[in-house]
Amino acid sequence: MRPLDRRALLLGASALTLAACSSSGPNPQLSIIYSPSAKFHSPDRNPIIVIPGLLGSRLRDPDSGKLIWGAFDSEGVDPSTDEGFQLISLSPDPPRSIGEAQDRIKTDGVLDHINLSIAGIAFVLQAYAEILATLGVGGYRDEALGLGGEIDYGHEHFTCFQFAYDWRLDNVANARRLRDFIREKRAYVQGEYKKRFNIANADVKFDIVAHSMGGLVARYFSMFGGEDLPADGSIPAPSWEGAKYVDRTIMVGTPNGGSLDALRALVEGRDFGAPIVPSYRSSLLGTFPSMYQLLPRKRFNSVVSSDAAKPIDVLDPETWRRLNWGLASPAVESDLALLMPMVADPTERRRRALDFQARALARAKQFMAALDQPATPPAGVEFMVVAGDAMPTEARMTVDAKSGALSVADTAPGDGLVLRSSAVLDERFGQTWQPTVRSPLKLARVLFLPDEHLALTRSQIFRDNVLYWLLEEPRPRRMPMVK
Repeated sequence: MRPLDRRALLLGASALTLAACSSSGPNPQLSIIYSPSAKFHSPDRNPIIVIPGLLGSRLRDPDSGKLIWGAFDSEGVDPSTDEGFQLISLSPDPPRSIGEAQDRIKTDGVLDHINLSIAGIAFVLQAYAEILATLGVGGYRDEALGLGGEIDYGHEHFTCFQFAYDWRLDNVANARRLRDFIREKRAYVQGEYKKRFNIANADVKFDIVAHSMGGLVARYFSMFGGEDLPADGSIPAPSWEGAKYVDRTIMVGTPNGGSLDALRALVEGRDFGAPIVPSYRSSLLGTFPSMYQLLPRKRFNSVVSSDAAKPIDVLDPETWRRLNWGLASPAVESDLALLMPMVADPTERRRRALDFQARALARAKQFMAALDQPATPPAGVEFMVVAGDAMPTEARMTVDAKSGALSVADTAPGDGLVLRSSAVLDERFGQTWQPTVRSPLKLARVLFLPDEHLALTRSQIFRDNVLYWLLEEPRPRRMPMVK
């Protein structure tokens, strides 16, 4: 069994930071270096938005008040029970657009900490508090913490915003929610600039720090705004509609080329290997459209058959039916009855499950193709990547042609969950090697760290460089604040 902190693309948003981060040398004195910047609040300093990744937002059932994700104590929901399974899953019934799939569950803020109860003893583990603490050093005042009364910022909590979203849902739908969120916060900041600096209709731009899957949401928003994927399956040309609101986007541990860990979770389910965290069945995870959108691309040849090592297309619904993967497995019939309690006929339940799975895979393929287009951002819009490259990470899997079982065939440098090559979308992976990176991403900066997925944001090197990028590095453009 792999260590707990490497089994976590499903904790890809750093839901559990159980491992400590150590340093063998002196650390930069960030509070001294960035003290002048922290005190400088000017209209030409961009406010910032923090976007978590998969599992990075708390989800709450408004009827019972219980957290369905974000607590592992009496307040939380156990997915191993029938009630918990039904609460956390997204039902494939009735059939509908994958982009519209949702339920009554509501987001309840970014997962800045996690409540645990072990042997009756309560514990609190830090999650996104690491990123928020880093931004706090730079003088960013978090709106959620300020309004919630957790920290007394006085009237200064208008420079940092947490975008909490339902990470189970389609990433395109969440990009649309991000558009609405940014428009709301932009109007709020404009109002603050009017009150504080007497600047009307300020042309407010945001910077974004996005972790793991959150980077895909941010990148789609920049490229397409709130535009949906065409119903006919075609690939939209980038409009860069969202880039009107964003200057710098920093993607941390983002699987721009997908992750084999997502495939493993969808096929095998996820047992985190610790009694404090419940297991999640493949049939449950298979109801989340976002999970399919994290799968690796076929062109990277990262999944091959044990039969003559033939490449396998994990975005082809026939592959899932033939190999009995996820919702296509005959073994999940009892789970399908929980997912579709109003459908009495087992044959009809299976038909609907296979239809949902096929549409989720088609949507994922279209989503990937839209993001993978070579496209140059507008002048002044920059994308940056922070990635790990020191941990052995699953790079190629072999599929047993008869049983469908997965096994690791090869590893490559990464953060233990996301390959270095995936973070920068290096098209050389699985192809003929060339001296320089080939990527459709136009990246302004790349920072590689010798840390695993859950530890990237705790690195002092990360903290120092991100604060420099946000606060001190010259910008390629500085838009006038008044239209």
